[in-house]
Amino acid sequence: MHRLSRRSVSTILRSTGSASRYGSAATAVPFSDSVVDGEAKFRWYSVLTTGREIPNKTKQLNLKHTFFLGTRYESTAAESDSSSSPPSVGEKYEYQAEVSRLMDLIVNSLYSNKEVFLRELISNASDALDKLRFLSVTDSELLKDATDLDIRIQTDKDNGIITITDSGIGMTRQELIDCLGTIAQSGTAKFLKALKDSKDAGADNNLIGQFGVGFYSAFLVADRVVVSTKSPRSDKQYVWEGEANASSYTIREDTDPENHIPRGTRLTLYLKRDDKGFAHPERIQKLVKNYSQFVSFPIYTWQEKGYTKEVEVDEDPAEAKKDEQDDTTEKKKKKTKTVVEKYWDWELTNETQPIWLRNPKEVSTDDYNEFYKKTFNEYLEPLASSHFTTEGEVEFRSILYVPAIASTGKDDIVNPKTKNIRLYVKRVFISDDFDGELFPRYLSFVKGVVDSNDLPLNVSREILQESRIVRIMRKRLVRKAFDMILGISMSENREDYEKFWDNFGKHLKLGCIEDRENHKRIAPLLRFFSSQSEQEMISLDEYVENMKPEQKDIYYIASDSVTSARNTPFLERLLEKDLEVLFLVDPIDEIAIQNLKSYKEKNFVDITKEDLDLGDKNEEKEKNMKQEFGQTCDWIKKRLGDKVASVQISNRLSSSPCVLVSGKFGWSANMERLMKSQTVGDMSSLEFMRGRRVFEINPEHEIIKNLTAACRSNQDDEDALRAVDLLYDAALVSSGYTPEDPAQLGGKIYEMMGMALSGKWSSPPEIQHPVSSQPGIPETLEAEVVEPVEADGQK
Repeated sequence: MHRLSRRSVSTILRSTGSASRYGSAATAVPFSDSVVDGEAKFRWYSVLTTGREIPNKTKQLNLKHTFFLGTRYESTAAESDSSSSPPSVGEKYEYQAEVSRLMDLIVNSLYSNKEVFLRELISNASDALDKLRFLSVTDSELLKDATDLDIRIQTDKDNGIITITDSGIGMTRQELIDCLGTIAQSGTAKFLKALKDSKDAGADNNLIGQFGVGFYSAFLVADRVVVSTKSPRSDKQYVWEGEANASSYTIREDTDPENHIPRGTRLTLYLKRDDKGFAHPERIQKLVKNYSQFVSFPIYTWQEKGYTKEVEVDEDPAEAKKDEQDDTTEKKKKKTKTVVEKYWDWELTNETQPIWLRNPKEVSTDDYNEFYKKTFNEYLEPLASSHFTTEGEVEFRSILYVPAIASTGKDDIVNPKTKNIRLYVKRVFISDDFDGELFPRYLSFVKGVVDSNDLPLNVSREILQESRIVRIMRKRLVRKAFDMILGISMSENREDYEKFWDNFGKHLKLGCIEDRENHKRIAPLLRFFSSQSEQEMISLDEYVENMKPEQKDIYYIASDSVTSARNTPFLERLLEKDLEVLFLVDPIDEIAIQNLKSYKEKNFVDITKEDLDLGDKNEEKEKNMKQEFGQTCDWIKKRLGDKVASVQISNRLSSSPCVLVSGKFGWSANMERLMKSQTVGDMSSLEFMRGRRVFEINPEHEIIKNLTAACRSNQDDEDALRAVDLLYDAALVSSGYTPEDPAQLGGKIYEMMGMALSGKWSSPPEIQHPVSSQPGIPETLEAEVVEPVEADGQK
């Protein structure tokens, strides 16, 4: 007698379970042999459950003595079985699915927008028609019942019913079970696999289906779906019926002659109460035009139409009686009115053809412009268009457009989701809601369509998944967009690019910041005003052509307007040397140029920064200047203190006494002004990034010469020190900075004006008294008598 271990018991239980599952296993069963001293003894028997009966002693099995730990059993085979059994092998199981839960996931969690149900169902109908067209090549009998290949959609808005009928291949009873009864089994994918196996995969590449769940999107809006289908390979018509949130469906033979279909499939959707708005004919027509406009088969919708006609109108009795009393013999004409007669008829909805599938040589400019206006609801013709096909590792077709004007309001430059690129897969609209997957933000103004036969989509076909294919597509689309814009810039009509730049120039400048890989493509497209072209913008290529032979860099200055840039003291020496300077007057210009760094091996140089090199350095002259004015610089620096990092002799001034330049690695005056104006500006970072300021003086100016004399004679002279303070404040303003205390600056100016104007016009003239002819006797003055003046003849 020995106790069974837990492992032995679990082995016995597993063996018993295996017998019930597979029908053939060795099972250990306890049988009661005898009762000794009140304790039941059990002996284990090994029984093959196949073909052998268990002894009758099994009827005496006491359920109280089952396999619970702690109960003693007599086992004679446990030890030998454990020692001789081979190592356990893992059992293989099939995944199970809870159908109702799976359907709930497909209907409620797969699609983000309910209206895509119509896209999915029309795509299924299109696939059915494509299959029929392909199979009829080898079997013409399939087309004997009806020859028109089309899709028809009829609605009943009063009862909330939508009916979608196609004249495609239809389905047999078994195909209904396989395609509609098996979730995630795509009939189209199965058909394509059969084509591939028969080495004929390239024969038909227009089939849309892929995942096998598109049909169930009908339950997004419908409580009940009824599918009537007739295959040309079968004499019977079958009906498939299913309900939302149900785990089962029914299939029956349709014997009603009124419901007979010559060939194809008819889907009847009984809409939910909240979704009956989809049954309006106008809404169905709009959805077809949005999602299935370019399906290769005609789509007809049942629409209400009308025509005008003239009808007679009964006369008013009072007027008729009056006419009878009239003695006129002229016969009066009967009165008529125009009415609109209403009727219902089929209307072709997808009239616009996918011109991107045609050869570009066969498409005229008018065709491109007409397609652009219809697709994007534009009224102006585009500035340029590009129709191309990409083959190789990634295959797709596309037409891109540059709009004539920028959209107002909704297409902000900071918003990449402009819905300007419409993605199609096999002519079926997928999405226009992209967050930079196909085009970067700075090219979001480009409009167009992209159609590919194979893209990495998620199951709902709404989201373009990130992959290497998508990155390649993006790179090629961007390249074509730049080629198109470059074509506008090289056009003989200069006004075209001026119009483009006025609308989309900021977008390209944003590209300098966000897309370093395409700097070489963006830079030739940029336009700026300059010191030699204040009325007309020039390109960087034109600037480089106008550069002096000894000029090494491209000079620029950032300001808030052309006027302020033109009058800045930083330009004085450069204008004397006839060096052209770019005027960056747009807030984004300075950041864009700083990210661009150089163009054609010419570095961009900010003339407001320290260490400006104009190519005319004279070390001997600089040395003499430092010796002569070094004391003056130290005196001014001592007076200004921490306001400036240093005081230096300037090589950029000719007529101004001084200027305040920025540090080489800090913000410029223009950038500091912009950062201060930010709504969420951080003052702590402003102090950190403001950088050092260098006070540069012009030693040839009279003011500096006078201050130098004051420095040498009396450095503590109050007037001289006040003059230094005012000179700094004036340089602060003229250099583009904002004074920290404008009121104090105003007070200094008033004080200096008072000193300069004191007594100039306000001194009273001296009064000269007449000298008397006799000394000591004042001269007698005669009074003049003035007669009164007559006014209007009266005194």
